[in-house]
Amino acid sequence: MPLTLPQSTVITSDRATLLVVDDTPANLSLLNQCLKQRGYQTRCALSGKLALDYLESHRPDLILLDILMPEMNGYEVCTSIKNNAATADIPIIFISAIDEAFDKVKAFSAGGTDYITKPFQIEEVYARIEHQLTIKAQHKKIQIQNHALTESNERLKYFANILAHDLKQPIQSI
Repeated sequence: MPLTLPQSTVITSDRATLLVVDDTPANLSLLNQCLKQRGYQTRCALSGKLALDYLESHRPDLILLDILMPEMNGYEVCTSIKNNAATADIPIIFISAIDEAFDKVKAFSAGGTDYITKPFQIEEVYARIEHQLTIKAQHKKIQIQNHALTESNERLKYFANILAHDLKQPIQSI
């Protein structure tokens, strides 16, 4: 039975861009097809190096990242992404056939935000993507509110300083 989420928790997927990184073309094709049917814009990379090259000029909303890849494994790619201030806030969901607890902990230590074990159920993939996009949207909303509160606080301080200065003159004459 497919998983359904209340509409209020689902981010509109037609605006989200996902980068899928896997060295197996069949995996890329399957995920790409399923995610596009769900309304996501997808970009694919067959290696960690290609993913990092893509990130030099693009900012996806989320990355699905395999671990076992030649040249650079998923942990190295994730660490590189998280060490770059321009890309550090992109959520990364590891998607791998490795299912040992040690490997999952290592993925989270590298900066991953979630972990899906292959073979995966596509409904689980959708749910985890939507969950991470919701968290990201809420985080951005909080940042905007904090900025607005900081500006409001600065205006209040300015007003208080003017008021204190203006009240000082009549009090001094008394």
